[in-house]
Amino acid sequence: MKNNRATLEVIAQTVEEAIEKGINDLGLPRESVEITVLDEGGQGILGIGSRQARVRISVINDEEEVQTEESPSQTPASEEDSTLRLTEEIVSELLEKMNLTAKVTAKFGEESDRLPFRPILVDITGNDLSILIGRQAKTLNALQYITRLILGKELEHGVPLSIDVEGYRERREKQVRQLASRVAEQVKDTNREQALEPMPPNERRFAHIELQDNSSVYTESVGKEPYRKVVIHPAE
Repeated sequence: MKNNRATLEVIAQTVEEAIEKGINDLGLPRESVEITVLDEGGQGILGIGSRQARVRISVINDEEEVQTEESPSQTPASEEDSTLRLTEEIVSELLEKMNLTAKVTAKFGEESDRLPFRPILVDITGNDLSILIGRQAKTLNALQYITRLILGKELEHGVPLSIDVEGYRERREKQVRQLASRVAEQVKDTNREQALEPMPPNERRFAHIELQDNSSVYTESVGKEPYRKVVIHPAE
């Protein structure tokens, strides 16, 4: 892979749709990627010979990013503590409304030049919390989405937020990465593309990241939600 960049090729009806799908799969803002249009697509004549648009999305490495004249100001420790407490209170209140009893712990993740604010990581622990995860983590993702909206409104700015239950996301990431690696070997041996099971965007991202440095294959996301899935292709 050139310049050790994480790349993703996406096919869709239009260029803009392909770009939107790609950045959603990667979970990054548009300014953190470089976009190359491989094929603008075309409607053909009377529907004959039509082509879908195809773009390549490359993640900009930290060292490649343009540095701003002023670095983000450090958030005072007291303000950081207040933000974490607020996050825990919001999640705890939402759980209470769901008639669930659990312990909520919030902490800051690692800083990144790509993010204007430090991400907040929330861990929920307790007994019999499988109902909080739901099928394909839909319930957990909904809780995360609502929490992010409420917290952003309270802080008057958006904050990267991830909520996990008893280490579920970490285990799922490991499963998806192992699956992607195993299927990639099969694709390499047979020289035939294979598709993974339909997954939500954050899980598809694990597969893309796992194979981003594998020169034998490349990945793309195809289909429409909730049946969108990662397809692993042999390298051309």
